[in-house]
Amino acid sequence: MTLFRLILALVLAAGGCLFMLLAAVGLVRMPDVLTRMHASSKAATLGAALVVAAVAVTMWDWAIALRATLVSLFLLITAPVAAHAIARASYLAGVPLAEETVMDELAGRYDQDTHELSGTSADPTGAG
Repeated sequence: MTLFRLILALVLAAGGCLFMLLAAVGLVRMPDVLTRMHASSKAATLGAALVVAAVAVTMWDWAIALRATLVSLFLLITAPVAAHAIARASYLAGVPLAEETVMDELAGRYDQDTHELSGTSADPTGAG
């Protein structure tokens, strides 16, 4: 293994570990489920993708690089969807928001029986 590949793999792996550590800290430090999901899904996905890239650089084989790319794409596609599903389920289950939450845009607009929003407007500012 050349020195350049070794240093590149080390930087990628260290960056990935740093992002996963930040995700773990976010899980502990954030006040409610929604912000914890945000911290963990973003940082952990990037961290895992960087570690997988480090493996691809270390092995230096096209077959492994292809698998690493596919694994990274799978993570980048599924992690946000899973985080959204868990956050939506927690909101619908009535898990309380943090005290610091400034606005709850779904409060009073979401019908639990029909699972539909009411009073939506085409204007994203809500002005009309």
